[in-house]
Amino acid sequence: MKNRLLILMAWILAACAPAATTTAAPDPNSTQSTKATPTPLPPPAKALRPFPQHVRYVDGSILPDHRTQAQLDDDVRAFYDYWKGTYLLGAGQTADGRLLYRVAFGKKAPNRDSTVSEGQGYGMMITALMAGYDPHAREIFDGLWAFVRANPSQKDSRLMDWKVPDSGSGNDSAFDGDADIAYGLLLADAQWGSQGRIDYKTEAQILINAILQSTIGPQSRMPMLGDWTDPNGSRYSQYTPRSSDFMLANFRAYAKATGDPAWDEVIAKSQQVMVAIQEHHSAKTGLMPDFIVMRGEERLPEPSPAGFLEGPNDGHYYYNAGRTPWRIGADALLNDDNTSRAIAQKISHWAEQVTGGVPNNFRAGYDLQGNPLPGSDYFTSFFVAPLGIAAMNDAGQQAWLNILYDSVYARHEDYYEDSVTLFCLLMMSGNAWTP
Repeated sequence: MKNRLLILMAWILAACAPAATTTAAPDPNSTQSTKATPTPLPPPAKALRPFPQHVRYVDGSILPDHRTQAQLDDDVRAFYDYWKGTYLLGAGQTADGRLLYRVAFGKKAPNRDSTVSEGQGYGMMITALMAGYDPHAREIFDGLWAFVRANPSQKDSRLMDWKVPDSGSGNDSAFDGDADIAYGLLLADAQWGSQGRIDYKTEAQILINAILQSTIGPQSRMPMLGDWTDPNGSRYSQYTPRSSDFMLANFRAYAKATGDPAWDEVIAKSQQVMVAIQEHHSAKTGLMPDFIVMRGEERLPEPSPAGFLEGPNDGHYYYNAGRTPWRIGADALLNDDNTSRAIAQKISHWAEQVTGGVPNNFRAGYDLQGNPLPGSDYFTSFFVAPLGIAAMNDAGQQAWLNILYDSVYARHEDYYEDSVTLFCLLMMSGNAWTP
């Protein structure tokens, strides 16, 4: 997403954001009456894959083994209840009286008045996976989707505006938000079917086609930063991807849902770029930079220069690339892909070694050679929770996985960190699955 520094220092930058104009909708758990009576939903469809699922990932993978499965499930329930109560907000009603929901950009105003497409994607994936535990999951999911449709990008109206209210930097899309929203729709189709009021499968296919047409490089076959990116631009182009946008589990689900072989090309190219970065720029650590540039005739991948899009750490392992162990590790666990497994394991082995097996020693950002960045001397679950998913790919890292899990499962920070941690807990507890 553009301006990731908004997330790192949102309490500073968001002060200029206009207040939200939507009216608050009732909490689905509230017993208080409201002036408007929303249209009643039909009897809810039974959750076909209710939480907990206890997915068996690929052979050789591991879960935390120092807590029982019941404890892992309860950890997720507790974190979900906190996340839902803290970040899920009503956002008014549709013309026919149906509730809209949004995921708040932060705990406190002014950030709480904003929503980003990334958050809607996280919310849609999480609520679809928590159906069966949360009796309101489908209602919330539908309200999150309605908010997405109520706030389209002005570039491609099938995609979502990346920040609501408008940030002043353009009413356009960010790749990761739309990519998770589409994945959430596929989860909803698998969870509830598409015979109800919303045809989740068709909506997903429409969105996936838009992502392919407006945000995948026509020649590079890599994710672009958003629908605002000129594929042949001089600074931002189809050859300047964000590493955390290599969302391979999503892409495989798109290929399955659409039958379009273009997604196989996107997967292959994404892996080629990550392998090249590890071989030539992070041979010791395996770390990815936030942004990658591929210039010249040969289009060789390299870390972006400082100040490329968001700030001085654009070419380092920072608040975008920190999600890479989650995205790539999940692909290995869910789809048994050896290339993804090797990429994730390289990062995971280095992380255990550099910290001496103590997660609290992992810093909030590194250069690709493994040197902590200035100002990174603090612990955050954002960087550490994804490492747990990477560690699940190596039975030899059982003790490391257990202590990683302990360091994050009951820790609460803010919107970005908590949303990423919750999805990682779903994976680490064996309760994340692919449609």
